[in-house]
Amino acid sequence: MRTRGTPRVTKEPTTEAGTRVPSTAIIDTALRLALVAALVYACQTIVAPFVGILLWATVLAVMLYPLHRWLRRQPGLTNGRSAFLLGFFGVAILLVPASIAAESIGTSAFDTFTAFQNHTLEIPPPPARVAGLPVVGKRLSDAWTLASTDFPAAAKQYNSFLKPAIAGVAKFAGGLASGILSFVVSIIIAAILVGYGDSASKLASDIFVRVTASEHRGKRLVALTAATVRGVAQGVVGVAVMQAVLVGIGFFAIGLPLAGLLSLAVLLLGILQAPATLITVPAIIYVFSTHSPTAAVIFAIYAIAAGLSDNILKPFLLGRGLEVPMPVILVGVIGGMVSGGLIGLFTGPVLLGVGYVLFIDWLEGPDVPAEAIAE
Repeated sequence: MRTRGTPRVTKEPTTEAGTRVPSTAIIDTALRLALVAALVYACQTIVAPFVGILLWATVLAVMLYPLHRWLRRQPGLTNGRSAFLLGFFGVAILLVPASIAAESIGTSAFDTFTAFQNHTLEIPPPPARVAGLPVVGKRLSDAWTLASTDFPAAAKQYNSFLKPAIAGVAKFAGGLASGILSFVVSIIIAAILVGYGDSASKLASDIFVRVTASEHRGKRLVALTAATVRGVAQGVVGVAVMQAVLVGIGFFAIGLPLAGLLSLAVLLLGILQAPATLITVPAIIYVFSTHSPTAAVIFAIYAIAAGLSDNILKPFLLGRGLEVPMPVILVGVIGGMVSGGLIGLFTGPVLLGVGYVLFIDWLEGPDVPAEAIAE
C-alpha cells in the first residue's frame, strides 16, 4: 500500500530472460521502424511507374543469362560485347516482324478506308452454302449480301455494332504499340542486367539467404526461381511461338486475308493459354466457303493439327528439370495470368513454386536436407 507523497515507481519492460529493457530503447526502435517504413514507401512511389518494365527486364535477363554465358566463352566476345549482341538482336527480332505486320495492317487499313471514301469498296457476295449454316446462316447471309450490294446502307444499318468494334480495334492497336515499346525498353534493360549477371545472382542469393536464414535453402530458392522462369519461357512462350509459326504457315500458304494478324492472334492466345481453335475454326469455315473442297480439306487437316500441337509440345517443355510438379506450374501460370496479366505468367508459377518448396521443406522438417536444383 502506497502512502501519500510516496513517488510512483514505473516498471520498465523486461525480456524473457528477465533483463530490463529501457523505455528509450523501445522508442528508438519504433522510430527506426517508422523511418524504414517511410523510406520503403518513398522508394516504392518512385519505382512504381517502372515496375512492369523492370519485372519484364528481370524475367528476360533470367531467360537470356545461359545464352550470355555461352557467348562469353566464344573467342573474341567479352562480357560487354555479349550483352550488347543480346540486346541488339533481341530488339531486332522484336521490331522487324512488328514493323512488317504494322506496315501490312496499316496498308490494308488505308486502302480499305480510301476505297470506302471513294465508294469503290467491293465486297464479294456470300457463297450459297453460308445461308445453310445452322442458327446464324440466314442472318449472316443477308448481312453479307447487303454489304456486297450496298455497303453504305449496311454500314448505316449496323452502325451500332461497327462503332464499338472499330473502337476496340483502335484501342487494341494502341495497346499493342505501347506494349511493343515497353518490350523494347525491357530488352535493353535486360541486356544491361545480363552484363552484371554474376553480381545480380550473388545479390539475389544473399537476399534469399538473409530472408530464409539458411544458406542452402536461400541458394536453392534462387535456383528454383531461375529454373521456373526458364521452364515457363520454354513451355508457354516457346510453345506459343512454335504453334503460331506452324499455324501461320498454313494461313499464308492458303492465301488467307490478314494472315499475319491472325498468326499474331494465335500467338497471343497461346500465351494466354487459350485454344488456337478460336482462330483456326473460323479460318477453316472461311476457306471452305471460298476455296475448292480439296484445298479446304487439306488446309483443315493441317490447321487442326497445327492448332493442337501445343498439347504435344507442352508436356515436354513445361516444367522440365524442376522439382515442382507440372500441375503446380500450370496452376501458377493460369492463376498468375488471371490476377497479374501477362507478367503474372512468370511471377505466378515462381511464387507458387517457391511456396510449394517451402511447404514441402516444412513438412519434412529441418533435419532433412532437400536436393539442390541443377541450374
